[in-house]
Amino acid sequence: MLQRPDEPAQYRAIRYTQRLDEADAVASVGSKGDSYDNALAEAFNSLFKVELVRNKGPWRDINHLEVAVAEYVDWFNHRRLHGEIGHVPPVEYEQLHAVHPAPELLSISN
Repeated sequence: MLQRPDEPAQYRAIRYTQRLDEADAVASVGSKGDSYDNALAEAFNSLFKVELVRNKGPWRDINHLEVAVAEYVDWFNHRRLHGEIGHVPPVEYEQLHAVHPAPELLSISN
């Protein structure tokens, strides 16, 4: 089981704000759990919680958790077959779209 960090939440918030500034990014200001302006991220977070955190946790330590997250993100982007984009992994679809940009779904011939 992972322990809570000793670092105060206020310090983490300051660091978070600094990182946003460095990346020229703006934090979402929607109400908690109501991020219509960021629906894609919310959808990913829901899948992540169920598929990795709930189904495969807990982890022995932070190192094991970091490896599990990296493996999940790699699978999610490179091997997961996505039904809305022709049952191909997202990375493959993006590569095909970069070569043949079109508003409709790309058809994959096997």
